[in-house]
Amino acid sequence: MHHRIHLMEGAQCFDARPDESLLDAALRQDLHLAHECRLGSCGTCRIRLVEGTVFYEDFPVGLTSEEAQQGFALACQARAASDLVISPERRLPPCSAPARHVATVKAVQALAEDVLHLALELPPEAGLLYRAGQYVNILLPDGSHRSFSMASRPNPRSLEFHIRRVPQGRFTSEDAPRLQPGDTLLVELPLGGFCYHADDYRPLLMLATGTGLAPIKSILESLMDDEDCPPVRLYRGMRTEAELYLHEEILRWAERLCDFRYVPVLSRAGAQWKGRRGHVQQAVLEDIEDLSEYAIYMCGSAAMISDAKKALLARGASIDHVYADAFTFQSEAALA
Repeated sequence: MHHRIHLMEGAQCFDARPDESLLDAALRQDLHLAHECRLGSCGTCRIRLVEGTVFYEDFPVGLTSEEAQQGFALACQARAASDLVISPERRLPPCSAPARHVATVKAVQALAEDVLHLALELPPEAGLLYRAGQYVNILLPDGSHRSFSMASRPNPRSLEFHIRRVPQGRFTSEDAPRLQPGDTLLVELPLGGFCYHADDYRPLLMLATGTGLAPIKSILESLMDDEDCPPVRLYRGMRTEAELYLHEEILRWAERLCDFRYVPVLSRAGAQWKGRRGHVQQAVLEDIEDLSEYAIYMCGSAAMISDAKKALLARGASIDHVYADAFTFQSEAALA
């Protein structure tokens, strides 16, 4: 049995079998739906069910029960239980179509013991237009790839990344540290639907863990010195003080962002740490009683995003204004 899936935008249709996800069915019929992890973690493929019902083999961690009750689904995991009418979550600002380019390494340096800063330059003919918050695939000779969010404000040629060294990771722990200026990498970009939504007209609440700081940094750098920049709160979670790379630079962002507040939170702080302890979502709940007016951006571990989303929605956060980018490392570990 097949179910008919109608896309509200563009009047497109496709068929889906009960044994395949909506995303797989759409891609099989050459229809693109925004997606990233395909594991049900990141939430990029979130859609709204206008008509019909879906089911899951395992309920995805990237969707809360509150979201499901309000008619949202994750296309990478949802399976059609009836004919459907669906709508993509949001219309996104324009950007270049994904394409492959040869990028030149400009610099590689350590930001922390397990984080590298990688700077790349694209050829002039690339003509790149990307949204702050998007990511790149670095394509490896064996046909595999590694995905990294851009950590710099949109620039047609210059790109920056924060590369977390995954233990025994072939690229992150072996190849990347050996890169030298002048080396080249094959990259595919721009990718991903995580980005800043200027039309929300809401104060910004940002939560980041680990190298989830990268896309947040890209978004906030794009807002620097902008008279339309809304008030910004950044809650940043790390384990120890030594891992707080770019800490002093972030403190200086207050000079260029509107009403900027930066709250580092450590889960394994030493005795000398005078700042906040615990987890970022708990710090937010301690500081803000009503979250209903915020646009919330979360980047980092899937566990943090899942827990934070539930907690923040329970505190009144608007489902329509919560954006998440979950970082996963399964492919890196499997190919180490």
